[in-house]
Amino acid sequence: MVRDVGDLGDLGDLRDIGGLAVPGDPPALDDLAALLEELSNACGLPGDEREVRDLLHRVLEPHVDEIRTDPIGNLLCRRGGGPVRVMLDAHMDEVGLMVAGYADGGLLRVRECGAIDPRVLAGRSVLVGRDRVPGVIGLRPVHFTDPAERDRATPVKDLLVDIGARTGEEAAAAAPLGSPVYFSTRFERLSDRVVKGKALDDRIGCAALARLLTAADYPGLTLYGAFTVQEEAGLRGAQVAAYNLDPHVALALEATSCADVPGVTPPDTATHLGAGPAITLMDGTIVTHQRVRDRLVALAEEHGVPYQFRRLTTAGTDSGAIFLARTGVPACTVAAPCRYIHGPAALADLHDIAALVRLVDLFLDSLDRGEFSL
Repeated sequence: MVRDVGDLGDLGDLRDIGGLAVPGDPPALDDLAALLEELSNACGLPGDEREVRDLLHRVLEPHVDEIRTDPIGNLLCRRGGGPVRVMLDAHMDEVGLMVAGYADGGLLRVRECGAIDPRVLAGRSVLVGRDRVPGVIGLRPVHFTDPAERDRATPVKDLLVDIGARTGEEAAAAAPLGSPVYFSTRFERLSDRVVKGKALDDRIGCAALARLLTAADYPGLTLYGAFTVQEEAGLRGAQVAAYNLDPHVALALEATSCADVPGVTPPDTATHLGAGPAITLMDGTIVTHQRVRDRLVALAEEHGVPYQFRRLTTAGTDSGAIFLARTGVPACTVAAPCRYIHGPAALADLHDIAALVRLVDLFLDSLDRGEFSL
């Protein structure tokens, strides 16, 4: 039996999603989009996830048996007290920039916070510091640029953020060293299915995990939801959370690369938007646990949930850190495809996210019923 998950309604409505044949825009997707909008518009660079954490705490406190923040900022939730301990992970932090110095005329020098392609930065609007001071990442106008330089990406260390300050002192007062610099992209729906926003990596995972926790009812499980810090800076929060929770099995709920655009050959697209959640086989931090992975595939096929494999073996997610905790934790990553990930704006398909929630619910139900064990 597949349970309803929070306000997602009957996820059986997604049975034809693999063929992109789902008509209309069910209210369940509206609810999912509303939560994702709040999470995407919130700001949280690695080490400064407070705004995202506070939002999740407010949403989840009425629905969980225990909720707490650990010493490094992870938000840890528990539902139930069964003998099988399951950890679901989603990281709260996002990529962005950090103020690293000042230039003449009150301009800010910055450095990356997480992996960002410098080609997508010049000319972008940003928000600086906790006061969200508006600014723009500037370059010399095209009229003053050597034509030979126009086709080259400017290194981040040479980019300058203009917040309208006139002197270095004024800039330092408004944006002290270490101030976070966020992309100012606001969440919006581009169609009934496709959404645009910043930080979809990994506010998608946060939204999916929140929906599971708000209606989880698995008597045989102790279900832990770990909303972790500093994934983009080295999978740090998940390492601490997994040691603390000591789970028997874990899934990282993520957003992952999708390059199904013109100019990219099919083997190099990694995933396809709208084709369902992607199960990771291997990345730069883990070869995912084969029995967990195989069970996810079997459940997806049995229940008609669309899925795909992530055809990329680089980068990493929190499952790589969880896998190494204590004496080892069987772990796997399940992710929604995102175009233009790790940039100012990414695109995702709400049906992929809803199918991710359904697949994880099926996995938890399987553990709860004793149909699958490790």
